[in-house]
Amino acid sequence: MARDNTTGAGRRTAGPQATRAAADEEAARGTESIEGAAPAESAADEASGASTYLVPGLERGLRILSEFSAREPVLGAPELSKRIGIPRTTTFRLLQTLEALGFLERANGDRHFRLGVAVLRLGFEYLSSLELTDFGTPILERLRDQTGLSTHLLIRDDRDVVFVAKAQTHDPMFSSVKVHVGTRLPAHATVHGQVLMGDLSLMQLRQLYPEQQLERFTDRTPATVDELYERVRDTAAQGYALSEASFERGISVVSAPVRDQTGKIVAAMTVTVPRSDIGDDERAPLVAKVCGAALDLSTRLNYRPSADDPTLAHSR
Repeated sequence: MARDNTTGAGRRTAGPQATRAAADEEAARGTESIEGAAPAESAADEASGASTYLVPGLERGLRILSEFSAREPVLGAPELSKRIGIPRTTTFRLLQTLEALGFLERANGDRHFRLGVAVLRLGFEYLSSLELTDFGTPILERLRDQTGLSTHLLIRDDRDVVFVAKAQTHDPMFSSVKVHVGTRLPAHATVHGQVLMGDLSLMQLRQLYPEQQLERFTDRTPATVDELYERVRDTAAQGYALSEASFERGISVVSAPVRDQTGKIVAAMTVTVPRSDIGDDERAPLVAKVCGAALDLSTRLNYRPSADDPTLAHSR
């Protein structure tokens, strides 16, 4: 990505174009001073009991983001300046701020931008908070009633798994196991995380975990990224994951992936068994119920499983 040279030598060799840019910036600062010189007006508005207070810089930044669309995924600073109606240098500073925060990224030259991953992440969190929990909660409750166990829905946030919904068991024998919504666990050390990382390549895992040795929580925790990748691939091929006291003593879990309409893993459906092992006679029926619930939620997210989907094979 090209960057302007901001070294001392670069400034000494700046030509007329840089000088004009500096002059434009000074002019823009003057304009902004006039635009921003509204403390008296703000005070007057507050005194008059105005109920709405707009932050001009924030408003402009959000208006810039809203200009990008599927029809116009790449926009230049001059065009955005014209649309928003503010000086080009002001626009460019706003663009640089949005870029630094990850909401925009450079495209087709220094003065052209497109939406960045931070926007996608916000969108994903919004959809997760609506679709996954709204669609997932009744499925969690049904799975709880079928198994008598507490059920949970999890998503991955970088190197953590996050519990986003739950259905607590009514059975007093199992009520001691309580995990609150919002609880985070290390993704690499839990089968939940290994399910949620099922789409990641070895290179992506190495980018996520650049360290040579992974943090160990038990003797069953993967020690290296290569070992983690092997676990992730085995879990993906199996279509579900089962853990018997591998992360926490006295706790076993069965977890299956939830996919969206593109086939991407977006969540994990889990039941928690308050024992260190799951009996042979109950293992297969429990796996089938969890896989079936995960596929039910996936279907509600417009996922259509193929005949060779391993989660589908175990749901029967």
